[in-house]
Amino acid sequence: MNKFEKSSLINCKQDELFEFHLSMDNLKEITPDNIKIIFLQENFIPKEKEILKIKTIKNFIPIIWEVKIEKIEKPNLLVDIAIKSPFLYWKHSHLFSKKGNLCELKDIVEYKLPFGKIGNLFNFLVEKELNNMFSYRHNKTKKLLEK
Repeated sequence: MNKFEKSSLINCKQDELFEFHLSMDNLKEITPDNIKIIFLQENFIPKEKEILKIKTIKNFIPIIWEVKIEKIEKPNLLVDIAIKSPFLYWKHSHLFSKKGNLCELKDIVEYKLPFGKIGNLFNFLVEKELNNMFSYRHNKTKKLLEK
């Protein structure tokens, strides 16, 4: 199992950071420009056990994701698990905590690549992509919430 983590401190209220991550509009807003997101269902509201269906397009390659909201603990935690994705396993935990006058946004992604040992040879590329994507997301979230 592989694990990726990214943390940032943001000058906002914890509830505000939590609610920001429940908004599907904000998901589009914090997605890098080279990735297009299309929601495959209208007016999705995140609730435990609900499934979000999206199509992502990057480099002209469409990928369908079905992500089950596993856990919501307001204002501290949001966990989703992919039930359909390009990964054998994908669990994304969003943790929100108070750090003095700031809030910490922490993303933890646990994932398993397909194709066994051969797939793992490409983990360095996945790590690079995850780092680029989550750095963008964290910077954009910080910019939007601190304005």
